[in-house]
Amino acid sequence: MKTCAHCNTPAEDTAVFCSNCGTPFANENQSAVYTTATQQTYYQPPTPPTYAPVYDPYDHTAEFDAKDISDNKVFAMLVYLMGVVGILIALLASKDSPYTLFHIRQALKFTVVEILATLCMALLLWTIIVPIVYAVLIAALCIIKIICFVDICSGKAKEPTIIRNLDFLK
Repeated sequence: MKTCAHCNTPAEDTAVFCSNCGTPFANENQSAVYTTATQQTYYQPPTPPTYAPVYDPYDHTAEFDAKDISDNKVFAMLVYLMGVVGILIALLASKDSPYTLFHIRQALKFTVVEILATLCMALLLWTIIVPIVYAVLIAALCIIKIICFVDICSGKAKEPTIIRNLDFLK
């Protein structure tokens, strides 16, 4: 015989509910189902993954002193704005600044690529495709110089995109 836990009414062993109050009798299997069915489950959102900072091997900003960058930022800008004249001015004005010398090296790479492209275009001027490729290359180099100028304005020292991939300039 079973006894109801709620009202203490006796019931048969096969009874599932109390005949007096209706409370369910829980055997071992039903107890587990009943308790899991009544428990509330709460949604736990997954924790977002943590990302490591991206390492850029072409960003050399950390190699330079912040004071050197702020003092010589204008001379570094000149090398991309004025070409060879800007390189000469930067060399004369701040030849002891590693930050300016880094940008002078990058601007010299631009100058070498521009001279080589001009020589190839001059030799193959009679074709139609080479002058078009030359114009596209010069336009791309101008855009990359603008990106370098913006990087200097924000105090960065990054190697330019196309120029850094040319192995003969390393």
